[in-house]
Amino acid sequence: MTEQIETVGQTEGTEKVGQSGQTEGADQAEQIEQIEQAEGAEQSARVGQTAGTTEPPVETGQPAEAVETEQRAEAVEPVTDTDAPPRDRRRVLRALARWTAAVLVCGGLGTGTAYGIAAMERSDVPGLATESDGRWDYPRLSLPALPEGSPRPFTDGNQHEIHHADLRELLLPAPAGATEDKKLNGGWVSNAQYVSEYAKDHRPDLEQALTDYAVRHIAARGWTMPDGTTSRVYLLRFDSAGTAEEFTGIELGVGLSPDVALAAAPGDAELDEGWDVEGPAVGKSAISVYTEAKPIGPVQTRQAYIQAGDTVALIFQSRKGEALSVPFHQTVVLQNQLLG
Repeated sequence: MTEQIETVGQTEGTEKVGQSGQTEGADQAEQIEQIEQAEGAEQSARVGQTAGTTEPPVETGQPAEAVETEQRAEAVEPVTDTDAPPRDRRRVLRALARWTAAVLVCGGLGTGTAYGIAAMERSDVPGLATESDGRWDYPRLSLPALPEGSPRPFTDGNQHEIHHADLRELLLPAPAGATEDKKLNGGWVSNAQYVSEYAKDHRPDLEQALTDYAVRHIAARGWTMPDGTTSRVYLLRFDSAGTAEEFTGIELGVGLSPDVALAAAPGDAELDEGWDVEGPAVGKSAISVYTEAKPIGPVQTRQAYIQAGDTVALIFQSRKGEALSVPFHQTVVLQNQLLG
């Protein structure tokens, strides 16, 4: 639609400019021709007057040298605007005509451009788009305040990369339009609640692993969007980055495919090839993003793990038919920013 409207706007603008430029150019050419004809007649009249007039004789009492000097002095007198040679006038007029034509053409092009934009839908104009590109409208994020004297997790003075902020305040808030899960409302949850998100045959081992690795706290938030997408975010805090890394690699088996399956995605999971976020958006975190391997059932689930210092995040989204990648990747990036 954008290309069609832009083409129509530009074509109509170009036709208007062409017609306007041709009309104005013809008028300017006609005016210049009339002025040149008038000046040519005036110049011919002056030549005729000069040819038919005889210079008065030099008085015998005045030296020839003095007369010659006087004539030279008259020859170098400044020429006023009214006495300007016709050729110079024509140059000025031609320059003026060119500038006038340029202004008219530019003005016409500007009108064509304005018409093209005015005829376009607001959502089609670059910089004015209002239609959603699939991302969710999250609140403005800000890092929570730290206890006095406590460093951020990835600063030089924080050897074990500890998050000293309240873990609940590091949870990503729900986006606009979401219905929050009353059970997962951003507060503390039990080990059993976290383990319940996994397939039944993995739960006993995970429950024991949480005890062995001495998980300190677990916080969680869940919500459902109007399109039916359900989201769950869990944050697990351990005593150090080393412990969190071991739990992620050994107990969860995060790598090419996690060793433990979610209850929402009991089949195999594979790396999400659409995930290409790197650099500052990742920071010092280790992020693994997965999607279900085919065949996919009636509900698709996407999942991701983030290991950022002493904290491990589990993020997953499920939706009937297809779980869209754009809001999922957005959710992962934003949660990682809060942990970075």
